[in-house]
Amino acid sequence: MLKPASVRFSPHGSGFMITTDIAIFRNKLPDGGRLAGLDVGSKTIGLAVCDAGWVIASSAETLKRTKFTEDFQKLSSFIATQNIKGLVVGHPLSMDGTISPQTQSVRGFARNVERALPDLPILLWDERWSTQAVTRTLIDADASRKRRAELVDKLAASYILQGAIDGLRW
Repeated sequence: MLKPASVRFSPHGSGFMITTDIAIFRNKLPDGGRLAGLDVGSKTIGLAVCDAGWVIASSAETLKRTKFTEDFQKLSSFIATQNIKGLVVGHPLSMDGTISPQTQSVRGFARNVERALPDLPILLWDERWSTQAVTRTLIDADASRKRRAELVDKLAASYILQGAIDGLRW
């Protein structure tokens, strides 16, 4: 099994690298501007946004996955509409911190987004506890299984994004 060091993929045209290093990500961002959080799964992509001052993340929507080209069209429309300046993508490491097939899949998704939008900084943010934390909150709120299924992905994206923006502000 592979241990993830600070991930820095090869730069493309603009010289940006997808990274797990929040300082590198911060240096590629303008001072302020809305960020989007993504919880990329095999069937859905949860989306969240934060305010331009990086104070609070809010869940936005859940996209049903199809082919990357269709997924990307929906995502790029969301990015343009929301005036997004950077992406925080949930990085699904195994509980012991190693790379899993899902980790590789999400990294591939991030690389494809970077190829299509090379000027948009991308941070891979550890998401190991996001779905569990959100699910626990929904259970505590007495949400039905159906309602939890409708909300969990976009709320997980919000949880991931909030962790990253808290890190950016300190």
